[in-house]
Amino acid sequence: MTTATAPDGVLLGSFTPGTPEWDEARKGLCITATEIAAVVGLSPWTSKFTLWHKKAGLPTAPFEPSPEMKWGSRFEDDVAEEFAERHPEHPLLHTGTWRHRDRHWQRATPDRLWDDSIVEIKTAANAEGWGPDGSDEFPVHYRCQVTWQQDTLGLHEPAHLAVLILPYDYREYVIEYDPDDARILRDAAERFLDDVRQGNRPPIDGATDTYQTIRAQADGLEDRDVEIPADLVARWDDAYEALAKASADLTQVRGEVLDLMGNAKRAVCEGRRIAYRTVRDGHTYSLNPYQQKEAA
Repeated sequence: MTTATAPDGVLLGSFTPGTPEWDEARKGLCITATEIAAVVGLSPWTSKFTLWHKKAGLPTAPFEPSPEMKWGSRFEDDVAEEFAERHPEHPLLHTGTWRHRDRHWQRATPDRLWDDSIVEIKTAANAEGWGPDGSDEFPVHYRCQVTWQQDTLGLHEPAHLAVLILPYDYREYVIEYDPDDARILRDAAERFLDDVRQGNRPPIDGATDTYQTIRAQADGLEDRDVEIPADLVARWDDAYEALAKASADLTQVRGEVLDLMGNAKRAVCEGRRIAYRTVRDGHTYSLNPYQQKEAA
């Protein structure tokens, strides 16, 4: 663990993720850097609804790390080593969990510290959402995470985002500290924590983990009926009809893409990778989409 100091940060300790000590440092009414994107509705992993239940001490579905998270953790040291080799001016230091000196509810655990800068390390399965090396194009939830880290520790020097896009495409991005963005995140976090205290539950959204959180609230099964509003039933019927149509449309378009691909491994359009096929015993085993194009 590094002995580095931070202008606004208080080091709580260095904890192994998943241990009781790690959970203790993160529990209670606090917001960590990995949670702030969920607060503002930008996290691809956790919805605001699920995070609210977690902070309120209510049941949530058990957390199961995805393969991407598992391998990202394993590759972290390798990506850090590459960054250190390219930037030997200062040592690249391990760090721990910090809280803001005044705002005790503001927590962050940067991957590394490099002089007065934060270095965040990532692994990506493909290049969707990642711009050229050195550009300002990368997933917005990582910008939220790094800005929160900068603001928590008071390290306002440009931060570095190092990513390994599998299998061997290494890229770096610089994230300038924006005090306006930091204030927006802080204000959103304070409103969120106040909603937790007041019992103001966020609205149900379409995230899968929101549905899993709702499932976790029930305890047992009672033999009774519940009257559902007619407008909700209409949405229920419409959604299932749309699902059936979408399923048929998807099957058709997958067939058309596969037909055009022939023996090709990948389908592309104007430089964008659309899908790839895997083959087993000489026959197409699976047609897999690349990450879906983000809505404009």
